[in-house]
Amino acid sequence: MTAHLRAILEYESDFWVLAGATFLTQVVNLVFLSAIFARVPTLRGWSYWAVVTMFGLVALTEGVGSFFFEGTWRVAEAINKGTLDYMMVRPYPVVLQLTSSEIGINGLTNMLAGSIMIGVALAKADISWSAERVLLGLVLLISAIIIKLAINLATNSVSFWLNSPSAMFATAIHQVGELAKFPLTIYPAGLKVALGVIIPFAFITTFPVGLLLQTGPVFWLGLLTPVVAVYCLTVALAAFFNGLRRYESAGN
Repeated sequence: MTAHLRAILEYESDFWVLAGATFLTQVVNLVFLSAIFARVPTLRGWSYWAVVTMFGLVALTEGVGSFFFEGTWRVAEAINKGTLDYMMVRPYPVVLQLTSSEIGINGLTNMLAGSIMIGVALAKADISWSAERVLLGLVLLISAIIIKLAINLATNSVSFWLNSPSAMFATAIHQVGELAKFPLTIYPAGLKVALGVIIPFAFITTFPVGLLLQTGPVFWLGLLTPVVAVYCLTVALAAFFNGLRRYESAGN
């Protein structure tokens, strides 16, 4: 990963253009959100700063996935080209070789932008901070990151059962995850089930933010965020290793 980062930074203009574009995307998101709240005071009881926290969590979790685990999005390519063969004979876990095989430099900017949004939003929110509340926030943040990484790995692992050389299924699910930027309560019942149970994106944003800010009708569900993180990671690793067992190299 360090070598790959050094290679990327050899092209400084490319780095700054990509970093600037990624940061500008987050600014546009905030402008869009501000335009909404200029018309309505709250979204089903959720304040502007609560939703900014959700936007920040999406950016931060995506940033961690891109910067440290961009290789997760290369599962389909590795299967199609047979490059998994090399990884399988090396004395290092295949899943770690593959997921860390590339760095998405845009993830660095997303992590920065997401951290700023979360920090400013929590400073503006009416929270009585204590050591216990800080610890809770850290646990929820780490759990949200794990859930995002696990969803990425699980959806990309579907490529073992598909014949496509691209991560179409994972990309589609990733786009669905953009809905998690807004509170789950604004969506109809079908989407609530999809985002809260089937593919638990709501445990990246709505439920942990609701628990931390004591907002929402079922904010107590945020207590399940670490449990959901363990569940998602278990499912993701099971999907990957089951797929790896059926891998027959390219051309078979």
